[in-house]
Amino acid sequence: MSERAEIVIVGAGPAGIRAAQTLVAAGLRPVVLDENMRWGGQIYRQPPAGAGFTRTKQTLYGFEAAKADAIHHTMAALLPKLDYRPETLVWACDPKQLHTMHDGRETPVPFSHLIIASGATDRVLPMPGWTLPGVYTLGGAQVALKAQGCAIGERVVFAGTGPLLYLVAYQYAKAGANVVAVLDTSAFAAQAKAAPRLLHQLSTFAKGVYYVGWLRARGVRIEHGVTLDAIEGTAGVRAIRWRQGAREHTLECSAVGLGFGLRPETQLADLAGCRFVFDELNRCWLPERDAAGRSSQRGIYLAGDGAGIAGADAAELAGRRAALALLEDLGVAAPAMPDVPNAPNAATIERKLASIRRFREGIEQAFALPEAPAAQWPDDMLVCRCEEIDARTLRECVREDGVTEINRLKALTRVGMGRCQGRMCGEAACHVLAEASGQTFAQVGRLRAQAPIKPIPIAPMLFDENVAAIPEEARDE
Repeated sequence: MSERAEIVIVGAGPAGIRAAQTLVAAGLRPVVLDENMRWGGQIYRQPPAGAGFTRTKQTLYGFEAAKADAIHHTMAALLPKLDYRPETLVWACDPKQLHTMHDGRETPVPFSHLIIASGATDRVLPMPGWTLPGVYTLGGAQVALKAQGCAIGERVVFAGTGPLLYLVAYQYAKAGANVVAVLDTSAFAAQAKAAPRLLHQLSTFAKGVYYVGWLRARGVRIEHGVTLDAIEGTAGVRAIRWRQGAREHTLECSAVGLGFGLRPETQLADLAGCRFVFDELNRCWLPERDAAGRSSQRGIYLAGDGAGIAGADAAELAGRRAALALLEDLGVAAPAMPDVPNAPNAATIERKLASIRRFREGIEQAFALPEAPAAQWPDDMLVCRCEEIDARTLRECVREDGVTEINRLKALTRVGMGRCQGRMCGEAACHVLAEASGQTFAQVGRLRAQAPIKPIPIAPMLFDENVAAIPEEARDE
């Protein structure tokens, strides 16, 4: 592999693929780094090649089958014209250089320009019993269905809030799984009130209504405005308990899909030195970017859900817009792209993204996170499963040491220092800190990313000639 500086795209989902398509049309040959075995990202995840899957794209992706097929075919046509590296984990970033792991070997990838299309992960809020075998994130449940052809249990409950809750429940039930209930912490009245904003994306809104109606018509229990109390079991999930007002309920099940919307994957942008700002819409800290996708770091661009949750359609637009910005900065004219019908120009893309943002405002209104969730978490509930840190430990640290900032809490308790690097526990830890210190969620700050941003095998690093290139802060850690 060449070690000269390249134009690099991280991620081969809708944003990364459309960015690559635009750059290739302009005569460039970008490097595309993909953690997955096959392109498509999470939303259009493909089954493993040669695994004997017989389910059609219509079955796998439902209403989005045509979009998934278009994305898959676009990337397949681009393969001879770019440097595609699947199963390649990007685990660190220096100035103008990425560190990657492929097949157990660390390889530096220098870049002149970088488009980060890192996607999103599940937003997890814990509850008692959330570490039991049989509890999955909604994204994990989707991976099991799309890439492994199996359900997460024999009697499945999906709980939390957000559009993904209903989509995954629909996908499972449509595939023949036994979905016994959907438990939504958001009130139905809030969802109805948000309808005018949701009409900005009429087709998407209609799909959501269809999913709910389809589930109800097939006897799937749907409850709104619930408070999730606990998942019960010893060696595995046995039941889930929740409340509606003063009434308590228990429902037997063997698996739970849990999720509260999506959270952007911003760790790589953090290591790249991008400036962050708290975004009220996404309810998290996001790397700053302009309307074209330019970050605060020259030559680094942000696109897709990794820069702010907006969905697959917006990711395609943002990927193309970031590539156009990169071309502008290089002094290269935007390609005509005659083979792409109605390829939008920069101004059209920005107008469409603004409209989608108004729709996103409706989504956040309809599926708001539970208010002050940490207030109901018991002291003995694990918050950080990697380091086995419970809520009591975090609260005592706040009371005894006067901690008011999340990275100080991390330093004193090791919360967020495990394999997930705060992906599963970081938001929960911030909620505990905010509740215990009397601050807002934004005031407690954000967990700063540390390399490696995802788990890597240590043995290859010890004997690899490139080990000297590991960032100093990673070695210190």
